[in-house]
Amino acid sequence: MTVMSGVHLPHQAVGPGPGCGAGVQADPSAQVGEVTWQERSDRLARLLMLPMLAISTLLAVITLPAVRTDHARAEIGVAVLAVAALWSTGLIRYPVTGVPLRSRWLVFGVHLTLAATLVWLNPWYGVFAFTGYFLADELGGRARRVGFVAVALVSAASQAAGYPNGSNAHTVTYLIMAAFNVVAVLLMVNLTNRVMEQNTERGRMIAELAETNRQLQASMDENAGLHAQLLTQAREAGVAEERGRLAGEIHDTLAQGLAGIITQLEAARRAHADPAEWSRHVELADGLARANLTEARRSVRALRPEQLEQAGLSDALADLARDWSRRAQVPAEVVTTGVPVRAPAETEMAVFRIAQEALANVARHAHANRARVTLSYLDDALLLDVADDGAGFHPGAGAPPARFGVTGMRRRAESVAGTLSIESAPGDGTTVNAAFPLTPAQADEATPDRGGADPAEAPVRDAASVRAAR
Repeated sequence: MTVMSGVHLPHQAVGPGPGCGAGVQADPSAQVGEVTWQERSDRLARLLMLPMLAISTLLAVITLPAVRTDHARAEIGVAVLAVAALWSTGLIRYPVTGVPLRSRWLVFGVHLTLAATLVWLNPWYGVFAFTGYFLADELGGRARRVGFVAVALVSAASQAAGYPNGSNAHTVTYLIMAAFNVVAVLLMVNLTNRVMEQNTERGRMIAELAETNRQLQASMDENAGLHAQLLTQAREAGVAEERGRLAGEIHDTLAQGLAGIITQLEAARRAHADPAEWSRHVELADGLARANLTEARRSVRALRPEQLEQAGLSDALADLARDWSRRAQVPAEVVTTGVPVRAPAETEMAVFRIAQEALANVARHAHANRARVTLSYLDDALLLDVADDGAGFHPGAGAPPARFGVTGMRRRAESVAGTLSIESAPGDGTTVNAAFPLTPAQADEATPDRGGADPAEAPVRDAASVRAAR
């Protein structure tokens, strides 16, 4: 019985006092849960006192014929038993919280005195004496250890069939049992204190991890918002840049062309008496009108390629490659990998224009025998690789923007938060690599694009695999 007395100890392991978990503080939520466990445990202890007194009395009555008890001692036993019964009944309503330390000491002392007296009358009341551990556990701090030792000494008398009575053998037996009980209880206290300290530390770590996860989630949400904001700003910057481009083209071509048409028509009006001169001015006005109409159509197509209006991005690139092959007399292959999704219109337009410019550079400067366009759909990115087996160049030396259009391609990529890089070496061809982000919502809503390749049949290739395939 005594060894198992430590079972009730853990709920006080965080109480004050050295060696009893002093200073170990869990987070508020853990402390609230711990107090609730203490209250339930203490209430259960109150309810167990009267039944354990009854069990002790039953065992004492059963063994009464074998125990020599004088009449006076029996009368004392009956009186003490009655008091203990009333005491145990009253403890049912004994508060489990808010009791001053001095009152707790008083209650423990009365209870221990009754238990020690009953054990003196009959050793079987050691069962009832065991309940002293419950009240000793509520003393807190160093006082708990003192209370545990006192209860252990009373329990040792029960196990040794009484307190020392002058017999050396009985005294030695009692001392051995008392030492065993004290050591066992103190070891159990230390063990449970360590367990509770570890549990409290685990609770604190769990609370910190939960707070860290909450902050990480908040940071991820904030980063997602910032990413969306950056995409919006990049899109707005691209729109502003496109407006500036159109304004410049209108000023440099359409406006000047219209002004020239007006000038020629006014000259023709003034030369109506001279048919040859009149015809010449009219022909010039007609030529200017047709040239500016062509330029206007080209500017309109630059807003969004006509191919993208009629088909998906993969089909548009396939049409672009076929037309380019007919004009440049160079075979061009288009490969689509991954699960095609519909990217934002600005992203698809940037991909198409970069591929268009890259193929135009191949035709003008690469002297290539073949070209390859790879469109790769990843979970969170869209990749474009345009490779050729032409002459190549030194990217580190810088490419003249007017010649290779690298600056324009890079600006188009950056306008939709993308990146562009070039891999090349003299005699080893050139590969233009462009990467564009796809938001999680676009990746989750993946739908097969018209003309997209079967993802089961086309493995995802990056720029390195394109170059290896040449």
